[in-house]
Amino acid sequence: MAQLSQRITRSSSSSTVIKDVFKVTKRASTTTRKTKLELPVVELIKTEIDQDTTTVVKVVNNRVSLNDLIIPKTHTEDFTFTSALAHLVSIDPRFIELESKHKCELFNNLETPVDPFESLMSSIISQQISGAAAKSIKRRFIDLFDSRYTFPSPAQVLTQDIPTLRAAGLSGRKAEYVLDLAAKFNSGEINPHALTTLSDDEVIELLVKVRGLGVWSAEMFLIFALKRPDVFSIGDLGVQRGMAVWAGKNIALAKGKKGKFKYMTEQEMIERSEPFRPYRSLFMWYMWRASDVIVPITD
Repeated sequence: MAQLSQRITRSSSSSTVIKDVFKVTKRASTTTRKTKLELPVVELIKTEIDQDTTTVVKVVNNRVSLNDLIIPKTHTEDFTFTSALAHLVSIDPRFIELESKHKCELFNNLETPVDPFESLMSSIISQQISGAAAKSIKRRFIDLFDSRYTFPSPAQVLTQDIPTLRAAGLSGRKAEYVLDLAAKFNSGEINPHALTTLSDDEVIELLVKVRGLGVWSAEMFLIFALKRPDVFSIGDLGVQRGMAVWAGKNIALAKGKKGKFKYMTEQEMIERSEPFRPYRSLFMWYMWRASDVIVPITD
């Protein structure tokens, strides 16, 4: 792949990057067959397209990502997991034991590139269905497009109509959401690189303009994709349940209760989370784990 990296560095446009990637990955594919290597092959290559933009090309199993990838660290340069965990422990020493049982890899590596378009698309696909169903539909969705790529570009998604998207397993409403998201990325209304420069509130304000993406979805994107360290989602029932368990409440008493805040009041959630600033995202992650709640994944 060294040869691949050299070719990309000399390229002056993303189209040239993709073209040169294919020249090399074809030979890499031949090598893979000879050695019978079945494990995923992932290469992340950074290349300077101009003085202000760094493009990261992702190659997975010799398939190339066409989308702009971003590196979350660009907005969290002062963050370290060690200092964040130390802050949580200083407020409540029980986090030492919780961390020993549940290692938080999410904030341990902020150098891992993220595809914002794929992340948000996955969020829409997975709404109100099981994880297994979401994975199946996402595979069928990707199969609609050129198999040389890891995930379709916004422009490619816009070539599909609603009946075709529904045939891949999406509901009619989700098909509309998918096309709206693709249109906003394709027009530049949502710029992947600009996302790293916006504040948390600005990102939420931008994303809720997409059909099918609400505040909760935007907050999950901030945490799991952009790795923002101080997000607190008051509307997350799993966090609310975990906080109730952490506070020693008998959550069984909430069984059968209706309403948004059946485990803990909104005001109590806010008050209990405040001491954990500026690392409430980590606090949330551990609260999911505190009650064995499955943490939602957006990529």
